[in-house]
Amino acid sequence: MRTLVTGGAGYIGSHVVLALAEGGHEAVVLDNLSTGHAWAVKSGTLVKGDIADAALLDRLFTQHRFEAVIHLAAESMSSESVAEPLRYYRSNVLGTHALLAACQRHTPRWLVFSSSAAVYGAPRRVPVTERAAIAPINPYGASKAMGERMIADLCASAPLKAVSLRFFNVAVADPDGRAGESTPVASHLIKIAAEVVTGKRSELTLFGQDYPTPDGTCIRDYVHVNDVAHAHLDALAYLQRGGVPRAFNLGYGQGASVKEVIRAVERATGKTLPRRMAERRSGDAPRLVADGTLARKNLGWTPRYDDLDRIVTSALAWERGLAARIAQHTAP
Repeated sequence: MRTLVTGGAGYIGSHVVLALAEGGHEAVVLDNLSTGHAWAVKSGTLVKGDIADAALLDRLFTQHRFEAVIHLAAESMSSESVAEPLRYYRSNVLGTHALLAACQRHTPRWLVFSSSAAVYGAPRRVPVTERAAIAPINPYGASKAMGERMIADLCASAPLKAVSLRFFNVAVADPDGRAGESTPVASHLIKIAAEVVTGKRSELTLFGQDYPTPDGTCIRDYVHVNDVAHAHLDALAYLQRGGVPRAFNLGYGQGASVKEVIRAVERATGKTLPRRMAERRSGDAPRLVADGTLARKNLGWTPRYDDLDRIVTSALAWERGLAARIAQHTAP
């Protein structure tokens, strides 16, 4: 299958490209490299550019005649979106609009959209099902919700068929060390904890300990990035089988609090992580845990890495290898 992958040089995108190659698919990666890395694209063709560039999109669609599009390009930090909302709406909403306009002109058959659990905001009930209200509490979540809405409306008026995958907290790196999170300013807890272990950071900051949870810290459903990557292939196969357009949660159905993650890192290293307390961050929900039943049932998604200790061990291995490569001035 000839597939366009937007944001394919980024953290999740690079793993999706690896999964596509393993599945025998041809991938063209479009990435502006604002947070992604050229070295992270291990297969396919990398084109540096922006999804808002209509002329570039037209050239790529005309040249490659894509059958499918996987759309991952986005700004993705919830707290940052609160401080810079217009930047997020420009990148995530207008960028998605430009990509969908190209899809309307060139008519690929299938689209998989990387959405987010942030569309749910602070849900009243957990685990969260796909029937929960769409009620984002930060601009990032709102931008993803708007992306889903635009895609659904286009599917209702055009031959395009699409799936939106609502990720919960994606973590870790490829077990074979081929890819991993390498963003200059990390926002994910497990990544940050691993940076403290390797000395890149001096301490870990806990944002809030007065949430309505058992230990007062936020609870999240941490999902291995390889399981998320392979869900994109499952979604494409579902669409090929004639599956109806809809959204699916990607999560394991079990959450871990910030303090529980820290304890898992300390178990893995035998060291106590230096930490400091801070006020809550704007836009953080107390508890986000997925009900992933529909993805398992309809997509045939079968997670392989559903274990917090295994996730932490994998993250530490990636971070140690990355630190060594940076010290030697070489890319992974």
